[in-house]
Amino acid sequence: MASNPGSSTPKKNDSGSASVGAAPRQSARVAKAAARRGAILDAALDEFSACGFAAARLDDVAQRAGVAKGTIYLHFADKEALFHELIRVQLNPVVGTFEAALASDLPLRTIIDQAIEIFVREIHGTRRKEVIRLIISEGPRFPALAEFYYREVLARILAAVRARLARSLARGEIADDTLIRFPQLLGAASVVAVVWHGLFDRFEPLDVQAMLAAYFDRLFSGMGRPV
Repeated sequence: MASNPGSSTPKKNDSGSASVGAAPRQSARVAKAAARRGAILDAALDEFSACGFAAARLDDVAQRAGVAKGTIYLHFADKEALFHELIRVQLNPVVGTFEAALASDLPLRTIIDQAIEIFVREIHGTRRKEVIRLIISEGPRFPALAEFYYREVLARILAAVRARLARSLARGEIADDTLIRFPQLLGAASVVAVVWHGLFDRFEPLDVQAMLAAYFDRLFSGMGRPV
């Protein structure tokens, strides 16, 4: 008896279409979780800024974010872990931008101008300055937070600055090693800008970009202006 040609046709496998359908659902879940996490971090910055680290309550963070308190614990172990992640999310990207600028082979004067623009645009012009103010105000009472900020932010920037200035000294762009030994001098005016904005800007607004440019001009005038 002749075989039925249709009998050799394989059965349709629905697993492929099922997996295709699952992918958008998985992507939607990931996007929803990321949105919740972002909302929690935004709410945490609001709460920490308003109350300080000690007085901030995760119940109030949850209320600001529009989530249940238990949802916070799905993402963060405790209030300190939430603060740590706030530092990472807010500042790690801009630290990377500074590191890239400092690693370039451009003249030091050009790099300084770039650094001023990065600070004004990416820190002073955003809520990142609020994180820095929090560290300034809360760090003395919570040294573990200050230590975390130092490791995640300051240590990386100081290392990049020292490496760039060492190259500048070898090239004759700076006259001596003062700034290599004390790179904190380079950030002093930026700290003033952040503190001034939080306390006094409503009384006397500060042109941060112009102030930083003037500061670096004066800073380098006594030790060999960068070329």
